[in-house]
Amino acid sequence: MHSDLSTIIDTLKNAGTIVYPTDTIWGLGCDARNEEAVAKIFSIKKRKKNSPLIVLLHDENQLFDYVKEIPDVAFDLIELSTNPLTIIFENGKNVAPSILGDDGSIAIRLCTDASCLQLLRKWRKPLVSTSVNISGETAALSLNDISPEILDKVDAIYNADYIINASSPSQIIKLDANGSVSIIRK
Repeated sequence: MHSDLSTIIDTLKNAGTIVYPTDTIWGLGCDARNEEAVAKIFSIKKRKKNSPLIVLLHDENQLFDYVKEIPDVAFDLIELSTNPLTIIFENGKNVAPSILGDDGSIAIRLCTDASCLQLLRKWRKPLVSTSVNISGETAALSLNDISPEILDKVDAIYNADYIINASSPSQIIKLDANGSVSIIRK
């Protein structure tokens, strides 16, 4: 089950699901463009289908591939942020429909963690990032915290020995097309 990077990439290409360390907590992920893979994430988490998911990217230039209109302030917020920051943009595109909010919005975080960045740079596509837990339960801060029920359902685990230095989910803000900012989670 513990897999090297090449196996992880093959798993993602084949609509598989993975457990991996992010810049905040352990994540459950898949190819964010593949509706079949995303459906597996909802099933594993026992999560309602109308709960949008976060997408991780490795480079701010990728935003143009997945957001129709990016307010200029987004780049300032990304540059000035000292903690992991998830931004909800209006009008997401080029991802599985169930990734998006009911209003078409998309939640994206540019990851800065070394392990996660290695994965994202090799993958070069959007990666689903949601906490590795059954919906409503506590998020996993270490691989040992992950329920065997979940581990039995995922296809691969990336960088199982990695120690995450963060201990909480990212901050979440929502940006309107005009650049107005709303704080969703501090």
